Amino acid sequence: QAHLVESGGGLVQPGRSLRLSCVAHGFTGFDYWAIGWFRQTPGKEREMVSCINPRDDGTAMKGRFAISRDDAKNTVYLQMNDLKPEDTAVYYCASSIPKEGYFCYDTQYAYWGQGTQVTVSS
Repeated sequence: QAHLVESGGGLVQPGRSLRLSCVAHGFTGFDYWAIGWFRQTPGKEREMVSCINPRDDGTAMKGRFAISRDDAKNTVYLQMNDLKPEDTAVYYCASSIPKEGYFCYDTQYAYWGQGTQVTVSS
């Protein structure tokens, strides 16, 4: 059964970095899937942190965060730099095959991982 597993979270001091991984299990043609990273804190709506389109072999920077994928390993990474206390959240990855005309930022996500906790505190 297809599922996603996140890892790499933990407790880190402000200003430090973390790299999260999202490994897709049971997916065929992983390179056809868009992957999004989201985060959520209690009482707040889930928000998209970053996403990457199918077969995008580059690294996309969005502020302090960079997303990249290694399709040979069925893995997407989220490199988070200069972390701040407000980055504290549960981080989830999700997957989707975008319909024609849609991209990772406006597609409907079908599969979700269980999440990994990131806590930024001194």
